[in-house]
Amino acid sequence: MPRFKLTLEYAGTRYSGWQVQRNARTVQGVVMDAVREVTGRDRFEVYGSGRTDAGVHALAQVAHLDVATRLAAEDLRDRLNAVLPSDVVVLEAAVVSHRFHARRDAVARRYRYQLTTRRTAFAKPYAWWVREPLDLAAMADGANAFVGLHDFRSFTDDAAEEKSTRVLVEDVAIREAEPFVLISIEGSHFLWKMVRRMVGVLVEVGRGGLVPTDVPRLLRTHSPRPAALTAPAAGLFLERVYYPGESREAEAASPLPAPPQRHRPSRS
Repeated sequence: MPRFKLTLEYAGTRYSGWQVQRNARTVQGVVMDAVREVTGRDRFEVYGSGRTDAGVHALAQVAHLDVATRLAAEDLRDRLNAVLPSDVVVLEAAVVSHRFHARRDAVARRYRYQLTTRRTAFAKPYAWWVREPLDLAAMADGANAFVGLHDFRSFTDDAAEEKSTRVLVEDVAIREAEPFVLISIEGSHFLWKMVRRMVGVLVEVGRGGLVPTDVPRLLRTHSPRPAALTAPAAGLFLERVYYPGESREAEAASPLPAPPQRHRPSRS
């Protein structure tokens, strides 16, 4: 039975996250439905690199699929795309070693969060409209405090008694692309709601409700403040999952979707 590595993009708006659940529509669930339809098999495994929460999107989620089929990887990709909903797309499919594991072999992950500084008709499902002016320099100062190995207990609903809440954050970058502000966060792994709470804290710094020196304090203490500041799911994208030997250089990504440029009517 071959093992396929699948790279997928999806708009998470209509889904209750990646992981299959009873009585809920999930991305993994619709992928499994497509595999059944395309291969005629009931026994197979689809295993993702990690969960994404309800409403969260992915530009390059990775999963491995074990299924008995004679289809070549490209044919499998094309047939899956023919039956998948339009908001879930298999970008790439490749046969890999059975030693490859989508979650355990991942060495880092990068998330992107999109803010918009004005109301936009095109980006509401994909960005958080922050109405107040943002001090991006203060946000960048606060972001520096997240870099390194820290205990993110106050930034997750995961129970510290059940799993470690210590996470290595390797980079936090803030970039302006009018009318968007893009926050990229790269690390070894991420806890439930962690990225959205990091973003919420940084936005509060940008608004002036917190100062940059509050960020290390929130990391040191068990505080309810990050939970109260959790950013909406709509602006969050799983941007990249990295595996051994892959380049870690981040490309300058454009906002999604990019709103049309405003043109002033010409005068004759």
